[in-house]
Amino acid sequence: MNKLTDELRAALSTPIPSLRTPFTADGDVDWDGVRSQVDFVIAGGAQTIMITWGDSLHSVLTDDEVAQLARTVVEHSAGRAKVIAADNIWATPKAVAYAEYCAQIGADLLMLLPPNWAGSTTTESLVTHFEAAGVHLPTMLVTAFFNQGGGTSVPASMEVIEALHDRVDSVVAIKDDILGALGVQICSTVRPKWVVVSGGLMQNHTFQVPWGVDGYLSMFMSFKPEISWQYFEAIQKGDYESAWETMRTYEAPLRHYMGTVRGGFNAMVHGISELYGISGRHLRAPYHTLTDDQMDELSGVLQGLNLL
Repeated sequence: MNKLTDELRAALSTPIPSLRTPFTADGDVDWDGVRSQVDFVIAGGAQTIMITWGDSLHSVLTDDEVAQLARTVVEHSAGRAKVIAADNIWATPKAVAYAEYCAQIGADLLMLLPPNWAGSTTTESLVTHFEAAGVHLPTMLVTAFFNQGGGTSVPASMEVIEALHDRVDSVVAIKDDILGALGVQICSTVRPKWVVVSGGLMQNHTFQVPWGVDGYLSMFMSFKPEISWQYFEAIQKGDYESAWETMRTYEAPLRHYMGTVRGGFNAMVHGISELYGISGRHLRAPYHTLTDDQMDELSGVLQGLNLL
């Protein structure tokens, strides 16, 4: 049975970048851009690279491209960082086949996002799903799953989480994007057996710190990693005022601006990657790619925040 190793635990208990699949102007996956991102985040101290259904844009990739993305990241990382692969909301047979594939290519962990249209899964069917995939490599649960069926109560969500925690040893981590009462319950229940990775923002991670949290998914690791580490090291030292100051100075104003950008977060972070010379701004239709005018505006905002 796959279990959490000390090495994998340590690599997950850090600021973690997510891979943001880049495209060419023609809408093809930019594989050189993928490799450039891998090199950049590892140079910035990343110990783990996370492929996610959201940031990695599985929503506009073919299944073959999902598989090729995982292979490209694993092969180019070449052992320099742990790699978390992600599936594509597949039924159990395909999820299991993909888990076997991920093990064969050398991925370290698989984030499973099972389908749950109309709340059609049960605790038992999910235990079976994770058990079957976990035969091949360790797996990770993401709480975004609970939003698929139109929202799930904290007790119902915790029933699934507790069943996986108690019965499926191959589940070793959870990425929490929901927070709130569920986030508190998760931290209080699953650690230290599981690693808890807070999703997306320093703010999210800070919310869970009093309850016990490990790593966090960091937007800044993808373009300004020193800010991610500045925040995280302050938290580790218990210097919360410095951590909050980092959030106030950089994350809060960038989040505010993000809410005004046509195309939203996705378009903005790809635009930032181009401004940093890492990979291009282009996205696959129907997703919006920043225009030249928007890029000029974004550049000005980043310069105003001393981020460029």
